[in-house]
Amino acid sequence: MTTPVRINLLPHREQKRQARQRQFVSLAALLAVMGLGIVGLVHFVLATQIEAQNSRNALLKTEIAKLDEQIKEIDKLRDQISQVLARKAVVETLQSNRNEAVHLLDQLVRQLPDGIYLRSIKQVGTKVTLVGYAQSNARVSTLMRNVEASPWLAQPELVEIKLVPPPAVPGQAKPPTGAERVNEFTMNLQVKRTLPPAQAVAPADAKGKGAPPAPGKAAPAAPAKGAAPAVKADAGRRGASA
Repeated sequence: MTTPVRINLLPHREQKRQARQRQFVSLAALLAVMGLGIVGLVHFVLATQIEAQNSRNALLKTEIAKLDEQIKEIDKLRDQISQVLARKAVVETLQSNRNEAVHLLDQLVRQLPDGIYLRSIKQVGTKVTLVGYAQSNARVSTLMRNVEASPWLAQPELVEIKLVPPPAVPGQAKPPTGAERVNEFTMNLQVKRTLPPAQAVAPADAKGKGAPPAPGKAAPAAPAKGAAPAVKADAGRRGASA
């Protein structure tokens, strides 16, 4: 018995082509949806990161502003500290040099030789200018050597010396006899503001009097109130001798 031959007269190729087209369209739509989903997810992630970074930036700006304020306060404190330290240095300098005038006058009285008396004393900083009268140039040289040997005075410099008429003496109508001319001199010297290296005070002798000061030793103490007339008498004696 023969098997009948089946012949498909339908357009099967067209159906297969349409089926492939539908499959392609479905796959393309699926890929498009997936692409849109991926793009949306990436956009969401990036937007979240950008927002988080903006938040951190805003926080950093706020903290930077706070730090700027703190830096300004620190700068103000530093300026105040600098001013306080400068004032402290000035006070310490004044404290360390408060006896400078006493030592200066004491040394001038001690180092001034006979035949010389001073007309004016002017101090600017450590520089002292002396103007006075001397009976001879040798006495001025002696004064310069005494200043060099002083523990509180240094660098004597003779600016000018000249012959002038003797100054008028109170109570006298004319200059003393034999004093037709005197030497008027101007001298600069420096005050040592650093203490001498040796600070030990010389031991007192049996009578209770200390040894005389020497160069490099501690400066002598300021004269007592009772000794002031003796200093004035000494200065008057030297003025009279001129």
